[in-house]
Amino acid sequence: MVLAALRWVVRRFSAWWLVALTMAPPAIGWAETPEKFVPCLACHGKEGTSHTEKVPALGAQQSAYTLIQLFMFREGLRVADPMNEFAKGLNDSDLRLAAGFLAKLPPPKPVEGEADPARIERGHALAETYRCLFCHRPDLSGQESVPRLSGQREDYLLKTLRDYKSGARRGYEGTMAEALQPVDDSGLVDLAYFISRTR
Repeated sequence: MVLAALRWVVRRFSAWWLVALTMAPPAIGWAETPEKFVPCLACHGKEGTSHTEKVPALGAQQSAYTLIQLFMFREGLRVADPMNEFAKGLNDSDLRLAAGFLAKLPPPKPVEGEADPARIERGHALAETYRCLFCHRPDLSGQESVPRLSGQREDYLLKTLRDYKSGARRGYEGTMAEALQPVDDSGLVDLAYFISRTR
């Protein structure tokens, strides 16, 4: 899965050297935050859980997914001004280190409190129907280049789902946009509700 995604990026953007990014593991210990990545935690949460509106939690994120996203931010293939500005100062080794560092943070905490059973049921049914639970795994922990979704911020999930459906956000391929086309906006709202509460 990782290699397929990387090959697509390489073919699409002629960045043959991206494959090499995944070859060497991070060479630092994780007991302390590397100074270069302190700004990441200011926005995304120092314990892996974001407390900032529409900013994703990155704790326990799949390192291959994070690596590709950072590469895309650095190269301007994915646009979000703060991330583009931050990533342009990262070399290939930094990308690997950041991806490995974030993967070692605690997973984000799902939304607490009593959930609406009807909304959970509708969201779960949609997640099954549109294969969220296949690609992202039944517990939504992700795998390889497919991101972890479990416990992600509800507002960020909804924004991301809407952006994939509208084409405002591109993936490595058209899978997300294609999968979401049959889902109306109320369905996207229920999906985000369900995913953000999955443990």
